Amino acid sequence: MKKTSIQVNQLARVEGEGAFALRLDPVGQAEARLKIFEAPRLFEGFLKGRYFDELPDLTARICGICPVAHQISAAEAVENACRMTVAPGADILRRIMLCGEWIESHALHVYLLHAPDFLKCSDGFGLARATGDSRSLDRGLRLKKVGNDIVARIGGREIHPVNLRVGGFYRAPSTSDLASLIDRLQWALEAACETVRWVAGFEYPEFERDYTYVALSAPGAYAMVGGRLVSNRGLNVGVSDFEKYVIPRQVRHSTALFHSLSGNASLSTGPLARFNLSGNRLSEAAGRVAAENHLAVPCCNPFKSILVRSVELVHACETALNLVRSYRRDELSNEPTAVKSAGGCGAVEAPRGVLYHRYGFNGAGYVTTARIVTPTALNLAVAEEDLKELAARYGGLPRKELTWLCEQAIRNYDPCISCATH
Repeated sequence: MKKTSIQVNQLARVEGEGAFALRLDPVGQAEARLKIFEAPRLFEGFLKGRYFDELPDLTARICGICPVAHQISAAEAVENACRMTVAPGADILRRIMLCGEWIESHALHVYLLHAPDFLKCSDGFGLARATGDSRSLDRGLRLKKVGNDIVARIGGREIHPVNLRVGGFYRAPSTSDLASLIDRLQWALEAACETVRWVAGFEYPEFERDYTYVALSAPGAYAMVGGRLVSNRGLNVGVSDFEKYVIPRQVRHSTALFHSLSGNASLSTGPLARFNLSGNRLSEAAGRVAAENHLAVPCCNPFKSILVRSVELVHACETALNLVRSYRRDELSNEPTAVKSAGGCGAVEAPRGVLYHRYGFNGAGYVTTARIVTPTALNLAVAEEDLKELAARYGGLPRKELTWLCEQAIRNYDPCISCATH
């Protein structure tokens, strides 16, 4: 084997600015660096001194793809500090909004960012040329629009919604308002099932590793909102213990922090983690279409994350449809009481994995400390390890093919780099 060196200075089809470097010596020893060079955005710093009820609106600006997850996590952290319970109607609406976010984010990733890798296209618009027609791209864009419209219907607008508040919502949509989404969600459910069948036909590289998967887990439910932090290695703790077990570290080649579990084990969060830890709790249609397309637990090939995301697309559509059908306009807000200076924390499953917020407050309700850990920041270390292992296993490929494979491996995690450098 000859010595190989690969440098990609700008990753394509990911959100934000990143690069990677790879070296492979003649005896097969590899070094890899996943380089994040986007400037830190210092969100935690400017949240200090802000009043507690501003947090959902401010943190939504961290990301234009997953603002709902940030809003819910921030609101949960404040509600935890207030020792308050959210009204059942508000909880249902938050779950519907999060389903909308999963739909738009997964559709964007599957059709425009990741499928081109499997069809050897430079971008999503090449799908029509690769497949011979434009139906797949049309389906993906229409699915994304359904997700965006769900968020807008409840949150007030598609990007950075403004209706969610600490304790619930500012305004409750009428039953008829949400019922008007039913026909489109029924179409989306069928389109999502067709997405799974389409993606199941892709050719996947042979690549499995022994991963430590981490996700939220709640009894009887597929991981989305609520529950405990669990892993396939025996971790099972409350969200309040997140920082005891998930340890940040700074590396020279990244402006985003890398993370590991206590004991220095890298961790993987996101669709594969959720599927492997709670795949038996998928919605009926999602479980059925997964089985029909031979997707079963355990699934430890990160390149198949696009297939799991497609199954989660089905789950989100069916879950949203069921929740919309059962929705009745109800009391949707509880007035928050004084926050406790000890603060509070909250976590949800964003489309890319576990998202964690923690805040401390003074007696007047102003933020004194803030900590936000995003899924991409949690996945950076394991993605870098994938690069190293890929180089060792596939180092004999032509340089161009190995480069493509390594870029594809990074896109397996759908990185949101701007979130990671917040």
